[in-house]
Amino acid sequence: MASRKIAKVKNTVRKAAKVVRKQASAARKKVAQAKKAVPARAKKLLKAAPAPKSAATGELKLPALHESTTSTGLRVIAAERGPLPLISVRLVMRAGGVFDPPGKDGLADFTARLLRRGTKSMDADGISEAIEFVGASLYAGVNEDVLSVYLTTPAEHFSAMLDVLGQVVREPTFPEQEVVDARERALAQFANDLDDPSSIADRAFTRAIWGDHPYGRDLGGNKRTVATFTRDDVVRFHAGCMGPKISLLTVVGAIDPATVAAEAERAFAGWTGGPDAEPMLPRKQEPLAKAGTVLLVDKPDQTQSQVRLGGPGFWLGHEDYFPATAMNIALGGGFTSRLMNEIRVNRGLTYGVSSYFDTMSAGGIFALSTFTKTASTREIIDVALKEIHGVRDSGLKPRELKDAQSYLAGLYPLRTETNESVASVIADMRIHGLGDDWVEKFRDRLRAVTPKDVAAAAKKYAFADRPLIVVLGKASEVKPLLEGLGPITVVPASDYE
Repeated sequence: MASRKIAKVKNTVRKAAKVVRKQASAARKKVAQAKKAVPARAKKLLKAAPAPKSAATGELKLPALHESTTSTGLRVIAAERGPLPLISVRLVMRAGGVFDPPGKDGLADFTARLLRRGTKSMDADGISEAIEFVGASLYAGVNEDVLSVYLTTPAEHFSAMLDVLGQVVREPTFPEQEVVDARERALAQFANDLDDPSSIADRAFTRAIWGDHPYGRDLGGNKRTVATFTRDDVVRFHAGCMGPKISLLTVVGAIDPATVAAEAERAFAGWTGGPDAEPMLPRKQEPLAKAGTVLLVDKPDQTQSQVRLGGPGFWLGHEDYFPATAMNIALGGGFTSRLMNEIRVNRGLTYGVSSYFDTMSAGGIFALSTFTKTASTREIIDVALKEIHGVRDSGLKPRELKDAQSYLAGLYPLRTETNESVASVIADMRIHGLGDDWVEKFRDRLRAVTPKDVAAAAKKYAFADRPLIVVLGKASEVKPLLEGLGPITVVPASDYE
């Protein structure tokens, strides 16, 4: 019995290897033909961005960016980067959670997770075996704005693996049983999430702070919406929201950019569908509809309270990014921040507290997240507000600002440490309009922030108006502690399943 299973596994692996070798061989022939047949096109479309000029102190450098466009309209950026024989790829398109159809929250995420579950020429096992056999990785995911597919592969198998990526994006079959299984797994996870108070609090906070804005939707959906998902829903989303004309392929690693252009033309040939132009949400930061209110999520078995505070922020690429980020590092974005020192070190109210800016393409928020025992719920809220208002009213001390700048400037180079991180940062620069000098100038722009700049940002974002407050805990004990903070609405935790 065992020997038959082993033989079957070996046979499967041999078949997968044969498929990969066949694909690689065919791909090499096609690329050779493409290089002969398309040199004029490649020379016309392949534009090498000039290498960065001599940088000022503190600049980082990205590899030269070589741009081309396939015949189907897919934009391609290649960056040759050695010495390791590894290549990282990110395919990104504006098909994130904000583009879920009405009543179908979570469909973008659901679709992304099904891309690897079968194509016209390979089933899910065949895809996995082909990827694993060469030591590659391939996965997809979404955030509010975009859907991304990530590939990392040894350079020698780039052609075959890009072909696999092309297949899962161009011609996924979304087998009915795979859809059913994925739906059941998602529904089971929602039930499990009810045992995770932090997840429930985050979900309640997101819905409350964004209200009817698309960013307020549940990125992974919820029990009510996911239960309605069908194969037809997934097929329609793929055909209507995913396509070459709204997509960008970034390729970073030990490979010639001309080869990347030819390979992309081959791997994504015939890809159709999706919008003709990138769908965009308008950038408009409005006051919170529920500012100054309290949402209490009742979970009677809790002995602790999850606490979230939130107010308006800004979108990715906003002019306030650098002064606001420096402010937040000192306030609650680092382990030696004001919030951490006062709430954890001095008062022992929690093991963890942080503040952060959550920035998306069309908007953002400023928020605080922490937890504490039920009896100290009001104290932790009052102390957090006092620290935040202190920065709002008086800004940062010069030493605090300098420390925050040094801390973040020291961490930022990690964003360009690997091929994968470089591929992602290039995609982010283009998708969100950050500018091609975003990485090179990041640390200089950060260091140019003055105390006056921080003070102005703090007056805007450190809860200039009363924040939204979300607390998850035992309502019968917590509600009396929240009196005076604003109108209180109590809802059961089951509302967020």
